[in-house]
Amino acid sequence: MKAAVYQGQGRIALEERPQPQPLDDEVLVRVFAASICGTDTKVLRGGHFRVGVNDTRVLGHELAGEIVEVGRHVSHWRRGQRVSVVPNIGCGHCDMCRKGLNNMCADYKAFGIDIDGGFQQHMIVTAGAISGGNLFEIPETMSYEEASLVEPLSCCFNAWKDLSVTPEDRVLILGTGPIAGMFLQLARAYGARQVIVVGRRAERLEEIAPLGATHTVDSSRVDAVDEVMRLTGGHGADVALTCAPAPELQVQALSCLARLGRMNFFSGLNKGTRVELDTNKVHYWGLKLLGSTGSSVEDYSRALRLVETGQIRVTDVVTHRFGMGEAVAAFEHALSGKGMKTIIYPQEEKLQ
Repeated sequence: MKAAVYQGQGRIALEERPQPQPLDDEVLVRVFAASICGTDTKVLRGGHFRVGVNDTRVLGHELAGEIVEVGRHVSHWRRGQRVSVVPNIGCGHCDMCRKGLNNMCADYKAFGIDIDGGFQQHMIVTAGAISGGNLFEIPETMSYEEASLVEPLSCCFNAWKDLSVTPEDRVLILGTGPIAGMFLQLARAYGARQVIVVGRRAERLEEIAPLGATHTVDSSRVDAVDEVMRLTGGHGADVALTCAPAPELQVQALSCLARLGRMNFFSGLNKGTRVELDTNKVHYWGLKLLGSTGSSVEDYSRALRLVETGQIRVTDVVTHRFGMGEAVAAFEHALSGKGMKTIIYPQEEKLQ
């Protein structure tokens, strides 16, 4: 079978590998869609603390496919079922796991990080993932492409659920990538009165605006904070999300928050980066500064429902699709920063 393999910092290659064989407590999935995440490109650049610059790994944790083999000790799963996967597998016995927060487990394993992931034609789903509830059956009406994008939406939902957005709220989204696009759709689905997206590239702002923005701000042309305050009539943003790994966006977001504002630091920064924040504003204005990472199995279940019911159209953030024979080109494209979400179809040689 073919696999797109990370071969160390800056190197990804298409390899021929033997098809993996599941153990008695595992299942084998034929992967039909796998999308490239910012974490994948971060690993490729050599910036992930759990993947060494000289390691070898099949990346990919946003995926969907069909079960083709089932280990003899596996119950409740059968050949032919269409499935997707929650990537973070908790240890199952720590305090976080006991609370259902597999994404917060300090000793987690993850597809595409510790375990070979979805950028291959067949992938093993491990016993830990099966027992942890990480394997989901895809609804009949959902495409493989849609199902592969439930994972990033579930990460967004994890952040979103604690921001308590109401139809009275003004929402500020800083960044113009696919994650920002999903937050725009969440803001629209929850009826936010005003949704402002800030970015520094006019073409990306034009591309993302139809997903739910009421206003866009080109920070390369105007002062973002001044413009947000003008657009909100001096009120500021009730909710802000930083969707790009840039420290200046965190400072801007805090400056834009209204009284009793809520903010999520969604995109992590490079290790060692420090940001100076106005904690007096946090104190006197009653602000809530929140963080989130990954998603729990419950978050994933709810995100799957949002896609199934059509409340969120995840494929609206997809701009480029590649077959498995074009996997290296797909990563080159994703690294270029052009377009939004890039999908690889492992069973197809080419899509052009």
